[in-house]
Amino acid sequence: MSDVSDQERARARERPAGRPVMRQVWEQLGFLHWPVVAAALARLLPPGLDLDVFEGVAYVGIVPFTIPLTRAVPLGARMAPAFHEINVRTYVHRGGRDPGVWFFSLDATSRLAVRGARLGYGLPYFLADIALNETVGWIDYSSRRRDVTRAEFAARYQPTGPVAEAAPGSLEFFLAERYLLYSRSGRGLRTARVHHAPYPLQPAAATGVYQTLTYVASLSRWICREDTHGPPLVHYAREVEVQIFGPRHLDNPRAVR
Repeated sequence: MSDVSDQERARARERPAGRPVMRQVWEQLGFLHWPVVAAALARLLPPGLDLDVFEGVAYVGIVPFTIPLTRAVPLGARMAPAFHEINVRTYVHRGGRDPGVWFFSLDATSRLAVRGARLGYGLPYFLADIALNETVGWIDYSSRRRDVTRAEFAARYQPTGPVAEAAPGSLEFFLAERYLLYSRSGRGLRTARVHHAPYPLQPAAATGVYQTLTYVASLSRWICREDTHGPPLVHYAREVEVQIFGPRHLDNPRAVR
Protein backbone atom coordinates (compact mmCIF):
# COMPACT_ATOMS: atom_id res chain seq x y z
CA MET A 1 0.00 0.00 0.00
CA SER A 2 1.98 3.00 -1.30
CA ASP A 3 1.83 6.45 0.22
CA VAL A 4 0.71 9.49 -1.76
CA SER A 5 2.90 12.57 -1.38
CA ASP A 6 1.48 15.97 -0.46
CA GLN A 7 2.84 17.24 -3.78
CA GLU A 8 0.88 14.60 -5.68
CA ARG A 9 -2.30 15.46 -3.78
CA ALA A 10 -1.86 19.17 -4.47
CA ARG A 11 -1.23 18.45 -8.16
CA ALA A 12 -4.75 17.02 -8.44
CA ARG A 13 -6.11 20.56 -8.01
CA GLU A 14 -4.55 21.70 -11.29
CA ARG A 15 -6.90 22.15 -14.20
CA PRO A 16 -6.56 19.24 -16.64
CA ALA A 17 -5.76 19.77 -20.30
CA GLY A 18 -8.55 19.84 -22.82
CA ARG A 19 -12.11 21.09 -22.76
CA PRO A 20 -14.73 20.01 -20.20
CA VAL A 21 -17.90 18.38 -21.48
CA MET A 22 -20.22 19.92 -18.93
CA ARG A 23 -20.49 22.39 -16.11
CA GLN A 24 -22.43 21.86 -12.90
CA VAL A 25 -23.16 23.74 -9.70
CA TRP A 26 -23.06 21.64 -6.51
CA GLU A 27 -24.80 22.99 -3.41
CA GLN A 28 -25.52 22.05 0.21
CA LEU A 29 -22.83 19.39 0.33
CA GLY A 30 -22.56 17.29 3.45
CA PHE A 31 -19.44 15.15 3.90
CA LEU A 32 -20.13 12.36 6.40
CA HIS A 33 -17.25 9.99 7.09
CA TRP A 34 -16.61 6.84 9.06
CA PRO A 35 -13.19 5.25 9.72
CA VAL A 36 -12.96 1.71 8.36
CA VAL A 37 -10.70 -1.31 8.58
CA ALA A 38 -8.23 -0.58 5.79
CA ALA A 39 -7.04 -4.12 5.06
CA ALA A 40 -10.59 -5.44 4.76
CA LEU A 41 -11.83 -2.55 2.61
CA ALA A 42 -8.87 -2.88 0.23
CA ARG A 43 -10.10 -6.33 -0.77
CA LEU A 44 -13.29 -4.77 -2.19
CA LEU A 45 -11.42 -2.64 -4.74
CA PRO A 46 -10.86 -3.69 -8.37
CA PRO A 47 -7.39 -4.72 -9.56
CA GLY A 48 -5.19 -1.74 -10.33
CA LEU A 49 -6.36 0.47 -7.45
CA ASP A 50 -4.79 0.91 -4.03
CA LEU A 51 -6.68 2.07 -0.96
CA ASP A 52 -5.76 5.60 0.09
CA VAL A 53 -5.31 6.11 3.83
CA PHE A 54 -4.66 9.03 6.16
CA GLU A 55 -2.24 8.21 8.98
CA GLY A 56 -3.04 4.54 8.48
CA VAL A 57 -6.82 4.97 8.56
CA ALA A 58 -9.17 4.47 5.61
CA TYR A 59 -12.57 6.14 5.34
CA VAL A 60 -15.96 5.49 3.81
CA GLY A 61 -17.90 8.64 3.02
CA ILE A 62 -21.55 9.42 2.35
CA VAL A 63 -21.97 12.72 0.52
CA PRO A 64 -25.46 14.18 -0.05
CA PHE A 65 -25.87 17.35 -2.12
CA THR A 66 -27.99 19.00 -4.79
CA ILE A 67 -27.25 20.03 -8.39
CA PRO A 68 -29.36 23.01 -9.48
CA LEU A 69 -27.55 23.48 -12.79
CA THR A 70 -26.04 21.23 -15.47
CA ARG A 71 -24.98 22.78 -18.77
CA ALA A 72 -23.10 21.54 -21.81
CA VAL A 73 -19.78 23.09 -22.78
CA PRO A 74 -19.23 25.16 -24.88
CA LEU A 75 -22.79 25.88 -26.05
CA GLY A 76 -24.20 26.26 -22.56
CA ALA A 77 -27.41 24.33 -23.25
CA ARG A 78 -29.09 22.88 -20.16
CA MET A 79 -28.43 19.11 -20.08
CA ALA A 80 -30.70 18.06 -17.20
CA PRO A 81 -33.19 19.62 -14.83
CA ALA A 82 -32.15 20.32 -11.26
CA PHE A 83 -31.71 17.13 -9.25
CA HIS A 84 -30.45 15.78 -5.93
CA GLU A 85 -27.66 13.24 -5.55
CA ILE A 86 -25.96 11.19 -2.83
CA ASN A 87 -22.89 8.97 -3.12
CA VAL A 88 -21.11 6.31 -1.08
CA ARG A 89 -17.37 6.30 -1.64
CA THR A 90 -13.87 5.57 -0.48
CA TYR A 91 -10.48 6.95 -1.52
CA VAL A 92 -7.92 5.32 -3.77
CA HIS A 93 -4.75 5.86 -5.79
CA ARG A 94 -2.59 3.99 -8.29
CA GLY A 95 0.85 3.15 -6.97
CA GLY A 96 1.21 6.43 -5.09
CA ARG A 97 -0.11 8.59 -7.94
CA ASP A 98 -3.44 10.02 -9.05
CA PRO A 99 -5.39 10.01 -5.77
CA GLY A 100 -9.12 9.88 -6.40
CA VAL A 101 -12.51 8.46 -5.52
CA TRP A 102 -13.98 4.99 -5.88
CA PHE A 103 -17.78 5.01 -5.73
CA PHE A 104 -19.73 2.08 -4.30
CA SER A 105 -23.00 3.73 -5.32
CA LEU A 106 -24.51 7.02 -6.48
CA ASP A 107 -28.23 7.77 -6.15
CA ALA A 108 -29.94 10.57 -8.07
CA THR A 109 -33.43 11.85 -8.82
CA SER A 110 -32.76 12.44 -12.53
CA ARG A 111 -33.35 9.54 -14.93
CA LEU A 112 -31.26 11.36 -17.51
CA ALA A 113 -28.33 11.75 -15.14
CA VAL A 114 -28.53 8.11 -14.04
CA ARG A 115 -28.58 6.77 -17.59
CA GLY A 116 -25.96 9.18 -18.89
CA ALA A 117 -23.49 8.51 -16.06
CA ARG A 118 -23.94 4.75 -16.33
CA LEU A 119 -23.41 4.71 -20.08
CA GLY A 120 -20.80 7.45 -20.39
CA TYR A 121 -18.77 7.05 -17.22
CA GLY A 122 -19.48 3.48 -16.09
CA LEU A 123 -20.59 4.70 -12.67
CA PRO A 124 -22.99 2.69 -10.44
CA TYR A 125 -25.87 5.19 -10.45
CA PHE A 126 -29.36 4.35 -9.18
CA LEU A 127 -32.65 6.19 -9.45
CA ALA A 128 -33.97 7.41 -6.10
CA ASP A 129 -36.60 9.62 -4.51
CA ILE A 130 -34.74 12.37 -2.64
CA ALA A 131 -35.96 15.38 -0.68
CA LEU A 132 -33.86 18.31 0.50
CA ASN A 133 -35.16 21.16 2.66
CA GLU A 134 -33.39 23.97 4.49
CA THR A 135 -34.90 24.99 7.84
CA VAL A 136 -33.32 27.38 10.34
CA GLY A 137 -29.82 26.67 9.08
CA TRP A 138 -30.24 22.90 8.99
CA ILE A 139 -30.29 20.83 5.80
CA ASP A 140 -32.90 18.07 6.01
CA TYR A 141 -32.01 15.35 3.52
CA SER A 142 -33.75 12.04 2.87
CA SER A 143 -33.38 9.48 0.10
CA ARG A 144 -34.89 6.12 -0.85
CA ARG A 145 -33.67 4.11 -3.82
CA ARG A 146 -36.35 2.95 -6.27
CA ASP A 147 -34.96 -0.55 -6.87
CA VAL A 148 -35.70 -3.67 -4.82
CA THR A 149 -33.12 -2.78 -2.17
CA ARG A 150 -35.01 0.40 -1.17
CA ALA A 151 -31.68 1.65 0.21
CA GLU A 152 -32.24 4.69 2.42
CA PHE A 153 -30.48 7.69 3.87
CA ALA A 154 -31.74 10.41 6.18
CA ALA A 155 -29.93 13.13 8.14
CA ARG A 156 -29.96 16.74 9.25
CA TYR A 157 -26.69 18.60 8.93
CA GLN A 158 -25.47 22.17 9.32
CA PRO A 159 -22.18 24.10 9.42
CA THR A 160 -20.82 24.88 12.87
CA GLY A 161 -17.73 26.96 12.10
CA PRO A 162 -16.14 29.44 9.70
CA VAL A 163 -15.37 28.81 6.05
CA ALA A 164 -11.78 27.76 5.39
CA GLU A 165 -9.91 26.21 2.51
CA ALA A 166 -8.58 22.79 3.53
CA ALA A 167 -4.85 22.89 4.17
CA PRO A 168 -2.68 20.43 2.20
CA GLY A 169 -1.63 17.60 4.49
CA SER A 170 -4.74 17.87 6.65
CA LEU A 171 -7.48 15.27 7.07
CA GLU A 172 -9.97 17.75 5.61
CA PHE A 173 -7.89 17.99 2.45
CA PHE A 174 -7.63 14.20 2.23
CA LEU A 175 -11.40 13.73 2.50
CA ALA A 176 -12.76 16.61 0.43
CA GLU A 177 -10.21 17.73 -2.15
CA ARG A 178 -10.70 14.96 -4.70
CA TYR A 179 -10.68 15.74 -8.41
CA LEU A 180 -10.39 12.31 -10.03
CA LEU A 181 -12.87 9.45 -10.14
CA TYR A 182 -12.40 5.84 -11.11
CA SER A 183 -14.92 3.35 -12.47
CA ARG A 184 -14.82 -0.11 -13.99
CA SER A 185 -15.90 -1.08 -17.51
CA GLY A 186 -15.58 -4.15 -19.73
CA ARG A 187 -12.21 -2.81 -20.91
CA GLY A 188 -10.87 -2.33 -17.40
CA LEU A 189 -10.53 0.82 -15.34
CA ARG A 190 -11.95 4.11 -16.54
CA THR A 191 -11.22 7.54 -15.09
CA ALA A 192 -12.48 11.11 -15.34
CA ARG A 193 -11.47 14.48 -13.94
CA VAL A 194 -13.36 17.37 -12.42
CA HIS A 195 -12.04 20.85 -11.73
CA HIS A 196 -13.26 23.52 -9.33
CA ALA A 197 -12.03 26.04 -6.82
CA PRO A 198 -11.12 24.56 -3.43
CA TYR A 199 -14.21 23.76 -1.39
CA PRO A 200 -15.42 26.54 0.95
CA LEU A 201 -15.28 23.93 3.70
CA GLN A 202 -16.78 24.29 7.17
CA PRO A 203 -16.84 22.01 10.20
CA ALA A 204 -20.36 20.67 10.62
CA ALA A 205 -22.69 18.59 12.76
CA ALA A 206 -25.24 15.97 11.81
CA THR A 207 -28.20 14.53 13.71
CA GLY A 208 -30.80 11.87 13.01
CA VAL A 209 -28.50 9.95 10.71
CA TYR A 210 -30.10 6.76 9.43
CA GLN A 211 -28.88 4.86 6.40
CA THR A 212 -28.84 1.44 4.78
CA LEU A 213 -26.64 2.43 1.85
CA THR A 214 -23.50 0.89 3.34
CA TYR A 215 -25.43 -2.26 4.25
CA VAL A 216 -26.65 -2.68 0.66
CA ALA A 217 -23.07 -2.12 -0.55
CA SER A 218 -21.81 -4.78 1.93
CA LEU A 219 -19.77 -2.15 3.75
CA SER A 220 -21.41 -1.97 7.17
CA ARG A 221 -19.24 -4.63 8.75
CA TRP A 222 -16.13 -2.59 7.88
CA ILE A 223 -17.31 0.54 9.69
CA CYS A 224 -15.38 0.84 12.94
CA ARG A 225 -18.31 2.17 14.96
CA GLU A 226 -21.30 0.07 15.92
CA ASP A 227 -23.47 3.21 15.98
CA THR A 228 -23.63 4.26 12.33
CA HIS A 229 -26.34 6.80 13.23
CA GLY A 230 -23.69 9.11 14.68
CA PRO A 231 -21.00 9.83 12.09
CA PRO A 232 -17.73 10.76 13.76
CA LEU A 233 -16.69 13.38 11.23
CA VAL A 234 -18.88 15.88 9.32
CA HIS A 235 -18.04 18.77 6.98
CA TYR A 236 -20.15 21.11 4.90
CA ALA A 237 -19.72 23.19 1.74
CA ARG A 238 -22.34 25.69 0.60
CA GLU A 239 -21.61 25.83 -3.14
CA VAL A 240 -18.99 25.14 -5.77
CA GLU A 241 -19.03 25.49 -9.56
CA VAL A 242 -17.58 22.42 -11.27
CA GLN A 243 -16.15 21.62 -14.70
CA ILE A 244 -16.50 17.94 -15.65
CA PHE A 245 -14.24 16.32 -18.23
CA GLY A 246 -14.90 13.30 -20.41
CA PRO A 247 -14.05 9.76 -19.29
CA ARG A 248 -10.90 7.94 -20.41
CA HIS A 249 -9.79 4.33 -20.37
CA LEU A 250 -6.52 3.94 -18.51
CA ASP A 251 -5.14 1.78 -21.31
CA ASN A 252 -6.04 4.46 -23.88
CA PRO A 253 -5.10 8.14 -23.51
CA ARG A 254 -7.95 9.30 -25.72
CA ALA A 255 -11.34 10.20 -24.32
CA VAL A 256 -14.00 7.49 -24.49
CA ARG A 257 -16.32 7.96 -27.46
